Amino acid sequence: MNIKVNNKEMIVPEGSSLSQLSQTLNLPEKGVAIAVNNQMIPRQNWLDKKLAENDQIVVIKAACGG
Repeated sequence: MNIKVNNKEMIVPEGSSLSQLSQTLNLPEKGVAIAVNNQMIPRQNWLDKKLAENDQIVVIKAACGG
């Protein structure tokens, strides 16, 4: 199934969860936020959040500095 992650097309298996996508992208355990179709999804809901065809995913990584 096709989704977009930070405006780049990506193919993931049907029924994939946000947690599985996080693992596929090798995202760190902390300092990451994910929005699906402009809605922030709390980390505790990533396992239950199933992705759908044409979902728009935005991954935001925290950065240190000033």
